[in-house]
Amino acid sequence: MTQRLSYPPAMSLGHRLPTDTDDGLLLIISGPSGVGKTTITRGVERSIPDSVFSVSWTTRPPTKADVEGVDYHFVSDEEFERMKARGGFIETAGLYGKKYGTPRDWVFEQLKRGRLVILEIDVEGARQVKSHVPDAYGIFILPPSEQTLLERLRLRKREDESAIQGRFGAARLEIAQGRECGVYDTFIVNDQVDDSIRRAIEVVNEIRAARRAR
Repeated sequence: MTQRLSYPPAMSLGHRLPTDTDDGLLLIISGPSGVGKTTITRGVERSIPDSVFSVSWTTRPPTKADVEGVDYHFVSDEEFERMKARGGFIETAGLYGKKYGTPRDWVFEQLKRGRLVILEIDVEGARQVKSHVPDAYGIFILPPSEQTLLERLRLRKREDESAIQGRFGAARLEIAQGRECGVYDTFIVNDQVDDSIRRAIEVVNEIRAARRAR
């Protein structure tokens, strides 16, 4: 049986900071490659003062553009497996032979402090998180159409057409899984990114206000 984790409000901590609140919320943002979810995630993070972005652990090597502790925490396979064996992740994933994980202790400490903790993860990761934290709120970002998504993948000019078609096929599968899995509370069609960011912020503010009123 999967253990369900809970977190107490900030007031239960031994040392309460001036910035602590009782509004802790774990926000999951997912969507297929090329849909614009990272732009939306960063827009929400910048616009909500108490939000924090969860930085994943990964065994993949950093690129020249990566910043340790900002993009990822880069660790060895041995370090990752030790953390996993201790129950140190609330979700893990494998991609192209590399491992990724969301650190449990850091996430729960931020939730105890009343923060909005944002996870940008895939559908399988979202399933894992929701099994541990049923109160997590899920937003799935959709493209206006499949053709628009394919055009966006091509406009990135990162890969050849064969690789783009592979990503497109994976994106279609991710969308189908997102719709069917029952994890997500809100679906946002990303036609205009500024409108999508505003809608995501509205959703977060509404759910936090509703939970305060309970």
